[in-house]
Parts: sequence; C-alpha cells; structure tokens
Amino acid sequence: MVDNAVRYNVDEHGWVTIHSGTDRNSSATFCVTNSGPVIAATEVDFLFELFRRLRYDRTQQPRGSGLGLSIVRTVVRAHHGTVRARSREDGGLTLHVTMPNGTRTS
Repeated sequence: MVDNAVRYNVDEHGWVTIHSGTDRNSSATFCVTNSGPVIAATEVDFLFELFRRLRYDRTQQPRGSGLGLSIVRTVVRAHHGTVRARSREDGGLTLHVTMPNGTRTS
C-alpha cells in the first residue's frame, strides 16, 4: 500500500500520510492516503482487479504491473479483514484496512 502511494503520486509536491491504530473493537487499522492524480470514483473498485492500471500518457511506460492492490485485497481477505478505497476530490486515493484482533468466538 505504501509503495503504491509513493509510486502513483504526483511528481511535484506530492505527499503520503500513514495512520495506524485500533478501532473500538480492538481491530487493527491502517490508512494510507496520497496526493496522486485524480481518480474517478467509478474507477476505484477496478484498481483491485488483477493487472488493472490507470490510464497513463502515451509517452510514458506504465509504472507497475497492476498487481499491488489485488495482492493487498487477497492478503487482507485471507486474514478476515476488510479493505476499502476512496478517491480524493483533489487527487489521490485513501486506502483503509481493518484487520480483526485475532480473538475468535465459536
């Protein structure tokens, strides 16, 4: 998540914030936000699909293989967590992961 936030950021004056903690259920939370390019809200869910990348300028090579967020989703689901993404109005993306605290009840 952090690698993607850095890689898919704006070249000048870009920023990344990372927050971690626990919620009221003692689940671990992790949030990464960046100042990347504007992403349409309708495109956000597609970013979790294998090999999906945003459009890029014809003169530039794509920056990655399109695996990053699909791997994040797979790992989070394997640990019974949730991941959600939200585009930011002024550009960039916020990714929020919640992982259960590990206490299991029958």
